[in-house]
Amino acid sequence: MRVAGAAKLVVAVAVFLLTFYVISQVFEIKMDASLGNLFARSALDAAVRSTKPPRYKCGISKACPEKHFAFKMASGAANVVGPKICLEDNVYLLSTVPALMKHTVCLMSGVKNNVGRGINVALVNGKTGELIDTRYFDMWGGNVAPFIEFLKAIQDGTIVLMGTYDDGATKLNDEARRLIAELGSTSITHLGFRDNWVFCGGKGIKTKSPFEQHIKNNKDTNKYEGWPEVVEMEGCIPQKQD
Repeated sequence: MRVAGAAKLVVAVAVFLLTFYVISQVFEIKMDASLGNLFARSALDAAVRSTKPPRYKCGISKACPEKHFAFKMASGAANVVGPKICLEDNVYLLSTVPALMKHTVCLMSGVKNNVGRGINVALVNGKTGELIDTRYFDMWGGNVAPFIEFLKAIQDGTIVLMGTYDDGATKLNDEARRLIAELGSTSITHLGFRDNWVFCGGKGIKTKSPFEQHIKNNKDTNKYEGWPEVVEMEGCIPQKQD
């Protein structure tokens, strides 16, 4: 009886040890698989992050060098969507197009009545990049005199960004065009009824600005009925040095 009992004990211990061994092996395999999946996911996430293209200020196509301000602009679309002016990721004149608002800080919007028909203007400090003022001047049903006074009051060293919405030319006279030309514009002399135009210049500039886009209102080529397509522009503005 004692021999049989001892044999049963040996068998029981052997079964227990075998069961423990099998369970530990299965658990180890599952742990290895889980860790493998975890490391695989981590490697995949790292690869996705490394291949994601970088985003630059205002969504421009490449980074600006040091001591330059990044900017991007778009004229209005017909008489429906207002213009957009972005500088250093700050949107001064904001359209209602979601793609133009992504990753930006909204300082102005159509809801706040900060954009309007005519010529929309943002003035920025040329040294700090800080916003000085924003205005819009109705060049269809308004008076050009306030616009002229505004242009005359701009201080040296100020960055001036302009974009049209609907019609920016009907009420423009020779004096207003001359003052804008002194800011570095070339196209202002022949800006016409419902042309689309964006411009970035500065008070005290010694040469013509390289930052200007203009498309004529032409019934044969217009994208919208009565209006040409939107014009866009981006670039890097040199920071004013002391």
